[in-house]
Amino acid sequence: MSGKKKLLLDTNAVLYILSNKQNREILRGNHLYISFVTELELLSFPAINDEEKEIINQFIKNTEIIDIDIIIKEKTIELRKRYRLKLPDAIICATALLQKCILVTNDTKLINIKEIKSVTLKIE
Repeated sequence: MSGKKKLLLDTNAVLYILSNKQNREILRGNHLYISFVTELELLSFPAINDEEKEIINQFIKNTEIIDIDIIIKEKTIELRKRYRLKLPDAIICATALLQKCILVTNDTKLINIKEIKSVTLKIE
């Protein structure tokens, strides 16, 4: 098996990666995933313009979108109760955990969830 890692990108990670070239290195050679929640959050931002929408759509085409299923729902409920997470964050965390992905996020609350492997991005 190759050294490719399974990375689930949180919404804030996608935004950092798209706005900061130095963070794109984490993507090279890895399998990229996003939750359907991230797709919805990225594309429903009220102030998004056509150029930004196209950039986001191109990025999404290069990732695998993971939809919700009953197992993710059950884990979402468990994580939301245990860590008092917002519903979108709980879905993303449950997805990372069950898909055995490394969660890429700069959300300090999510980084501290012990069941999930996570990495942060450089912020400049």
